[in-house]
Amino acid sequence: MRLALNDITDGMSRRWLWSAMAWQDVMQRYRGSLLGPFWLTISTAIMISTMGVLYSALFKMEIGEYLPFLTLGLLAWNLISTLITDGCQTFVAAENIIKQIRLPLSTHAFRLVWRALIIAAHNFVVYVVVLFLFDVPVGAVTLLVVPGIALVAANGIWVALLLGMLCARFRDIPQIIASLIQIAFFMTPILWKPELLGPNEYLAHLNPFFAFVDLIRAPLLGQAPHAMSWVVALAVSAGGCALALALFAKFRSRIAYWV
Repeated sequence: MRLALNDITDGMSRRWLWSAMAWQDVMQRYRGSLLGPFWLTISTAIMISTMGVLYSALFKMEIGEYLPFLTLGLLAWNLISTLITDGCQTFVAAENIIKQIRLPLSTHAFRLVWRALIIAAHNFVVYVVVLFLFDVPVGAVTLLVVPGIALVAANGIWVALLLGMLCARFRDIPQIIASLIQIAFFMTPILWKPELLGPNEYLAHLNPFFAFVDLIRAPLLGQAPHAMSWVVALAVSAGGCALALALFAKFRSRIAYWV
């Protein structure tokens, strides 16, 4: 456990390294492209505009109310799903570095989270456009998005460590995770509002994915996140950190052999 904690603290202290590696990942992914990561922003904007028109009609909601809700829901979901799916490749994708350079293994988890935040920042442009097109309230409550994103990022670290270990050992898990993420998308109030469940609305608030989405979406809509969202998110954070740390302490020395 001491070695695992030292690995995490040492990895955290190397911010200059994993932030530069994350930037390099983004630059390399879009090398030779005119717009770079903004292509993802454009595709997100097109998807949001087409889905907004369709689903606002299906749910009989005003486009001015539904489109900001959908936009922020998808932006938050893209960040969360990216942290999970990329987390499966935390150590596998860094195989060459792990085998050749002595670095704290947690460095790769911090690198992954920072890369996801960089891409999410590019997509944030879509929210700015929606903010100007529609009457989205902005006030002091909007600042609650800062601890919300910080909590999502913190969870991304333990997710990257946990899934990174499991997927390095069992290579079928990434396909299972990808399928579960698709199911979770439709089970989570992203396209629809929790109020549509009627008396079963509490089930939506018990959904961990919705809790983290709500911590980002609600403040940017000018609303305070639901109290249950904080409870569920903090409970998941505590449990996930404890599990990931325990497994990282036990299997950290084997990761280099698994990749």
